[in-house]
Amino acid sequence: MKAVVLAGGLGTRLRPLTLTTPKQMLPVVDRPMIEHVLAGLARGGVDGAVLSLGYRPEAFWAAYPGGTCAGVELSYAVEPQPLGTAGAIRFAAAAAGLNETFLAVNGDVVSDLDVGRLWDRHRRWGAEATIQLVEVDDPSRYGLVVADGDGRVLSFTEKPAAGGPAAAEGPGPAPANRVNAGMYVLEPSVLDRIAADRPVSIERDTFPELAAAGALRAVAGAGYWIDIGTPESYLTAQLDLIGGVRGPAVPGVSPAAAVEADAAVERSVVMAGARVGPGSAVRGSAVQTGAVVGAGAVVADSVIGPGAVIGPRARVTGGSVVGPGAAVAPGASLNGARAPAAGPGNG
Repeated sequence: MKAVVLAGGLGTRLRPLTLTTPKQMLPVVDRPMIEHVLAGLARGGVDGAVLSLGYRPEAFWAAYPGGTCAGVELSYAVEPQPLGTAGAIRFAAAAAGLNETFLAVNGDVVSDLDVGRLWDRHRRWGAEATIQLVEVDDPSRYGLVVADGDGRVLSFTEKPAAGGPAAAEGPGPAPANRVNAGMYVLEPSVLDRIAADRPVSIERDTFPELAAAGALRAVAGAGYWIDIGTPESYLTAQLDLIGGVRGPAVPGVSPAAAVEADAAVERSVVMAGARVGPGSAVRGSAVQTGAVVGAGAVVADSVIGPGAVIGPRARVTGGSVVGPGAAVAPGASLNGARAPAAGPGNG
């Protein structure tokens, strides 16, 4: 099984963490996000993947100079310009010479869903494309999918309004909360539907076209799934790992971190080389490599980037994000803020 992994976005919603680091190279507890993604694919039978890159591709090359990650053999396709999700898949598949059935996955989705089951169902149906579905509480951030009892997709609506109608279903509330999980099995013929001379979205263009032609199937699945696109979900993914929500709990505090005896670290990640000072408190947060939490400071429900310094008695709370190398002055207070301030964008 071969896969195309989309990892070329700017990750603007995670700024300032992504100002110098691609989103998929951000650490999730003890290793980069992309390693969690590829490990999940490997468990399902994937042995080779082409990473579709755009933003700072050298970070991936430097991290995996041997050309393997999580037991998966890697190749790379660097877009000359943003081509959209479908365009990126087409470009990467061509670069890797994929001319048989293959997987395509979003590189910011960490999941325990069984891609092997998705693959088998696709082959059994003889579908042109088959997508993995998951149930979520709020489908407004995702692609809402309506399928019949045989898995044939009747409608595909990208990012519907919360509680709004699904396309092809007429007025009324969305009939289900099953959404596109960002995992697909595709036949090479799908690539022929994607224009080569302009950006194309697989969610907004290709899948609705396939659904209208009766060529798109969907498989519902149960299991851990999270789309790491925002600081909130980035933090949640890490707290899930150390809290045992996703499999056996893993240690949150690295043995290579320095935590003072009278500091309080609760339900948090403290990475290698980080220092948590005397009388300080870190709760429900992630403190990345080399960051410093000063004496008497409080960090709650927030992310502290690598090498950042939280001054003595400062308070960083409410989903704040402190970027790489940034400093919060002694006694200062950040609540739901970003330092330095992140620009607009939702990539």
